[in-house]
Amino acid sequence: MQALLSVSDKTGILDFAKALHDLGVKLLSTGGTAKLLADAGLPVTEVADHTGFPEMLDGRVKTLHPKIHGGLLARRDVPAHVAAIEQHGIDTIDLLVVNLYPFEATVAKPGCTLEDAIENIDIGGPAMVRSAAKNWKDVAVLTDASQYAVALEELKAHGKISEKTRFGFSVAAFNRIADYDGAISDFLSAVDFEASQGQPAPVRSLFPGQSNGRFVKLQDLRYGENAHQQAALYRDLHPAPGSLVTAKQLQGKELSYNNIADADAAWECVKSFDAPACVIVKHANPCGVAVGKDALEAYSKAFKTDPTSAFGGIIAFNRPVDLAAAQEINKQFVEVLMAPGYSPEALAVFQATKAKQNVRILQIDLPKGGATDWDNGRNLMDVKRVGSGLLIQTADNHVLTPDQLKVVTKKQPTPQQLDDLMFAWKVAQYVKSNAIVFCADGMTMGVGAGQMSRLDSARIASIKAEHAKLSLQGTAVASDAFFPFRDGLDVVIDHGATSVIQPGGSMRDQEVIDAADERGVAMVFTAVRHFRH
Repeated sequence: MQALLSVSDKTGILDFAKALHDLGVKLLSTGGTAKLLADAGLPVTEVADHTGFPEMLDGRVKTLHPKIHGGLLARRDVPAHVAAIEQHGIDTIDLLVVNLYPFEATVAKPGCTLEDAIENIDIGGPAMVRSAAKNWKDVAVLTDASQYAVALEELKAHGKISEKTRFGFSVAAFNRIADYDGAISDFLSAVDFEASQGQPAPVRSLFPGQSNGRFVKLQDLRYGENAHQQAALYRDLHPAPGSLVTAKQLQGKELSYNNIADADAAWECVKSFDAPACVIVKHANPCGVAVGKDALEAYSKAFKTDPTSAFGGIIAFNRPVDLAAAQEINKQFVEVLMAPGYSPEALAVFQATKAKQNVRILQIDLPKGGATDWDNGRNLMDVKRVGSGLLIQTADNHVLTPDQLKVVTKKQPTPQQLDDLMFAWKVAQYVKSNAIVFCADGMTMGVGAGQMSRLDSARIASIKAEHAKLSLQGTAVASDAFFPFRDGLDVVIDHGATSVIQPGGSMRDQEVIDAADERGVAMVFTAVRHFRH
């Protein structure tokens, strides 16, 4: 048995090679890998000696040779293949271990030049990997150090690597090549060649000429948004810390498509608060959001906003759930519960009865950057399918600070009103458009979402508050986009709002400002809107 080892990342390769040697496997290697093995006292043949042709062009050409690819591609069950390699003195290669030049790591470095990027495009490595992966029935191809232990276990136990494992290695190899080529395409097709002339690093667009989305399947789902649809959950190759796909499910039934979509909405919203917060989501919209001194108070306030919609909702916390909070949550029907952690006593509450054991409990570590670090644990790009195409945009990760507000009315907001306005604005960012959000004292009082008319959203928010027996007197209101006419403003004031936050930017802004002055309310502009479709 002969193995060819040629790795850029040499993690674990020496121990693996020693184990292969102990099993009687002949070692063939290239450049730095061969030197590492030889220095360790292992008998190894360099590829140049094997092929009888020296490495050339600064190492660009070393494994592109019939003695390499013939040894990888020859089918052992085809007599003509066997005869051909025997005629040309080509030995078979039964095990290939290759990881590629670090293109992704190179281009991730600030200031990476186009020349550095090009020189880290591997040619011989992917060619060998493809050859071995194609001939998986005869050749095992390892493209990651995590596979070494699996290969060794089978070699020690059976003297060979099973067909099933070889096929799995082949699939992983083709996936790795696809990832690698996708990364190269993403980088190069984003380069503005003319603008890059004379620049130390290439000028690149946020949006490459070809989008190469690469995701790993986590699980098949029972069905999609509806029972007649099929679905699966995928994650990014390198998921952001603190994102939903990093969650650990502690108990409960399998997550559904809708569970996951709603859970993501709840988790993204609750992460945006620094104070202890609770977010309850139903059908992708927050129906209750609040902050409090602890998880229990935050939940109790959030639940009061809309107890009807909270039934069967998704609940997210940005603080660990303790016994007191768990006991309160346990009084209601909940589909999914998410938090950075749970006390043993809290988990016991949900394991006490068979019905509560079905509650899907997820534990997700919060990103270390905190609520205002929008690059930590949040998507940088949003993608939406449209027909046979994609809409891609930078994610709505805008963080508003109080100093960016512009007071446009004669009446200035009080410090308490400013706090309420900032809270309302943060919630509105996660509510489907058109969005109207009434808030007071760190709690949503009424949420109107997803209506074609902003007037209807305002009316629905007030109806929700009425049903929950919450007074809207003295509340702060956030509107995700400007009021095109004064009628929308009049509706929220009629229901008790005394301060309003909105983007501004309407051709009738002055009419709306005059209406606010006439009604004696404070209004601030953000100059940023939060449409969410």
